Amino acid sequence: MPSLKEIKTRIASVSSTRKITSAMKMVASSKLHHAQIAIQNMLPYENCLEHILKSFLISTPGAESVYQIAHENVKKVALVVYTSNSSLCGAFNNNVLKMMDKAIDGYKAQGVDDITIYPIGRKVEEYVKIHRKDCKSAGSYLSLADKPNAEGCRDISLEISEKFRKGEYDKVELVYHHFKSAGSQILTRRVFLPIDLSTETVGEYNDRDLSSNVATARAQEYLKKNRQKKQNANGTEGVMLNDDFIVEPDLNTVLSMLVPQTLNLMIFTALLDSVASEHAARMVAMQTATDNADELLRDLNLQYNKSRQAAITSELLDIVGGSVNN
Repeated sequence: MPSLKEIKTRIASVSSTRKITSAMKMVASSKLHHAQIAIQNMLPYENCLEHILKSFLISTPGAESVYQIAHENVKKVALVVYTSNSSLCGAFNNNVLKMMDKAIDGYKAQGVDDITIYPIGRKVEEYVKIHRKDCKSAGSYLSLADKPNAEGCRDISLEISEKFRKGEYDKVELVYHHFKSAGSQILTRRVFLPIDLSTETVGEYNDRDLSSNVATARAQEYLKKNRQKKQNANGTEGVMLNDDFIVEPDLNTVLSMLVPQTLNLMIFTALLDSVASEHAARMVAMQTATDNADELLRDLNLQYNKSRQAAITSELLDIVGGSVNN
């Protein structure tokens, strides 16, 4: 059995660690709030652009873009993979790397040997260098994982789309966590090119809950039911119905502007989702660590009190035994 001094030292160590995990949880919660605001500010633009492009294509005969034509023989593939620069976020990074490995192994089994990775985040960049030497790395994008910006995402999108247009890539996929809520991040593998411009997929990825930082399933379910009642009371929102487009100067010029904008936005949206998911995962991991520290402290305090009581009882018995002998 450990001595009282050893138990006391352990209690001090666990208490110190608990302060760190609690502080990290609050920092992650604050960063998650800012990430949710960034997504919320982007959503109106994303919704309008998607509606305009896909409504325009379905209502305009003969509208077709080079970026939506699938290549018959897939021999060259690119993967844009999103992870974080730091750790302490549970299985967030490992899950992305496992899905990337699964995608690479699947393409290798199909005879595709030319695979290029666009690593956004330190974890995937280091993993590709060490464990995936059979794939090419397209560069380093560490700054994007820490400070998401639309300009950096646009550069990646322009490079990928240009190589797809020239035939240097036959297919491009995104691997990232889709942020659904603070308690739910969906690991997603999404085709980037050829782009899906069908109207059936409008709003498919706009199912995010940006209203709170609550991570427990019970609280999420309560908030969901409460919002559903308010929506039923207020009625449904109106939708845009004016899809009668006049094309100027010509169809190809309009498509050459709209489609690249959509591709740029897909890269940027996936980055914002990944960053928000990282902070949510870290917040949950640090909350779990704090709860475990609280439980461990309770056990250690109980053990300390029992050992202290046993030592006092032993000393009393020695005193009583000595007085009887005298």
